[in-house]
Amino acid sequence: MSTGIKIIYDGECPFCSRYVMMTNLRQSVGDVELINLRSGHPLVREIQATGLDLNEGMLARYGGKDYFGADCMHLLSLLSRRDTMMERTVSRIFSNEKLAHGLYPFLRFGRNLTLKLLGRKKY
Repeated sequence: MSTGIKIIYDGECPFCSRYVMMTNLRQSVGDVELINLRSGHPLVREIQATGLDLNEGMLARYGGKDYFGADCMHLLSLLSRRDTMMERTVSRIFSNEKLAHGLYPFLRFGRNLTLKLLGRKKY
């Protein structure tokens, strides 16, 4: 079994929050640490120091490697359980790497628009 996964996501975004809760990864990867990018967590500061803009995508650290944006969604879809219809649907879409990369800009746009409509600022 893996040593777990860390996921940095935007806790102010309702879509991001629901998605990371839906992935149901514990059975396949062990420990799951969900990190709100707005929390001031040391890993958030570490990632920001590399110049990566966490407003442009969520990040997963798994197996000693970082997966960002569409690559993160692709990884999570491969690792997540598929118990519900929604989990199966999302997993089928994002387990296709090309489709994940094609759709991710639209998801990012939806996040940004939603934050604006809710009166919330980007991080």
